[in-house]
Amino acid sequence: MNDSSGTAVSADSPRIVVIGGGNAGLSVAGRLHRARAGEITVIEPRTLHVFAPLQSHIAGGAARASEAARPQAGVIPPGVRWLCDEVFAVDAETHRVHLVSGGRVDYDQLVVCAGIRMAWEQVPGLTEAMSTPAGVSNYDYDLAAKASPVLRDLRAGTVVFTQPPEPASCGAAAQKPMYLACDWWRAIGVRDDIRVVFVCPDPVPFGIPAIDSELRRKLDEYGIEVRYSRELRSVDAENQTIVIGHGDAHETLSYDVLHAVPPQRAPEWIADSGLAASDDPQGFVDVDPETFQHVRHPEIWAVGDAAAVATRRSGGAIRQQAKALVKNMAAVRAGRLPSARYDGYSVVPFTVSRGTVVFAEFDRRGHLQPTVPFWRSLYRERRLSWIADRRVLPWVYWHLILRGRA
Repeated sequence: MNDSSGTAVSADSPRIVVIGGGNAGLSVAGRLHRARAGEITVIEPRTLHVFAPLQSHIAGGAARASEAARPQAGVIPPGVRWLCDEVFAVDAETHRVHLVSGGRVDYDQLVVCAGIRMAWEQVPGLTEAMSTPAGVSNYDYDLAAKASPVLRDLRAGTVVFTQPPEPASCGAAAQKPMYLACDWWRAIGVRDDIRVVFVCPDPVPFGIPAIDSELRRKLDEYGIEVRYSRELRSVDAENQTIVIGHGDAHETLSYDVLHAVPPQRAPEWIADSGLAASDDPQGFVDVDPETFQHVRHPEIWAVGDAAAVATRRSGGAIRQQAKALVKNMAAVRAGRLPSARYDGYSVVPFTVSRGTVVFAEFDRRGHLQPTVPFWRSLYRERRLSWIADRRVLPWVYWHLILRGRA
C-alpha cells in the first residue's frame, strides 16, 4: 500500500474506502480528508493518471500527450492512502471489498467512483480496427496520441468519426477531434480533398436547441456529412469498411481513417455485487441522483461515471457531485438526513476550432445553466471559452480539483 499521508489516524476514525482514483475518486477523497471525515483509502490499479478531457486536444493535434498524464502516486491527495489494486467484488452485507490480488478491505463508508468501461468488444471488429494504422480514438490515451499524427498528416481520403450512444462519459466529446482536424485541414489547404463523415446516434448534434444551433453551424462550415440517428454496427478492419444503422436500416461506408468511440457501460462487478438496479442493463450504481446515497445500502455512495445520476455524464459534473456527497455523508454520520441536492449540472466544452469553444452547461432537464448566471449567451462559440478549457481548467484540475480544493 502506498501511503502519502504521513499522519496518524485515530483508532476510532471511520474507515472510508473510495473505489477509483480518477477525477471523481480523488476529488471525493481530497474533500473527505479536508473535512476530517476519517481514514481515507483509495483503491486504484492504474499507476498513470490521465486527465481525460485533454485527450481530445491530443487527438486533434492541439496538445502533447505528456500534458495529460502524471504518475498516480504524485496526484494522490495528501493524507489519503493509496492501495494499488483492483476491485473484484463488494459484499454490502459484511461491509467488505474483495480485491483481485486476493486481499480484502473492510469499510464503514464506501464511495464507488469506479468510472465507466469502454466496451470495445460490443462492436464486432472494432478492437481489431483500433490495432491497425487507420484506427484511432480520443477515448483512449494511447489511441489519442496515435490519432494526432494520423489526422495531422492526412492529405486526402475519407475519415469517419463516430459518436457512442448514451450512456457514455461525455459522449459528445467524440466531436472535438473532428472539428480540430477540419480546422487544421482547412488551414493547410487540403480540406476539399478529404471527405469527413460524422456518425451521430441522435437526430441532433447534442440535444439542447441552443447548442445544436451552434454545432450545426460548424458542421455546415466545415462541410461535414452527418449521418443522424445512426450507430456503429460493425467494422471490417481488413477492407476498411464499417456498417452503420438504425433499426433495420443500414449503410456501409469505406474509410481511410476511422476515429471511433466505443459503447460504454459500468464495470461488471458493480451489478454482480448487487449494487445496480435490477432493470439497469448497463449496471450503474443505484443511488439517489440528488444525494448520491445508495437506495438500499445507506453506507454506500457513488458519484461520477459509475453512478446512476440521471444526467449526461461528464468530468465537469463531478465537482458539484463531490461537494454534495461529502456534505451528505457528514449529515448521515451525525444522524441527520442528507440535505445537499445535486440538480444534474453537467458541462461539455465543444472545441469547434483550434482557438474557440462552444461551452455547453446544462441541468438534467436539458436547460442551459451557465456558470455566470447573468451571461445567458456564454454557450456561444468564443475564444474566451477556449482559453478556459485549454489553459485554465487543466491547471485547476491538477492543482485544486484532485486535492479536493475546487
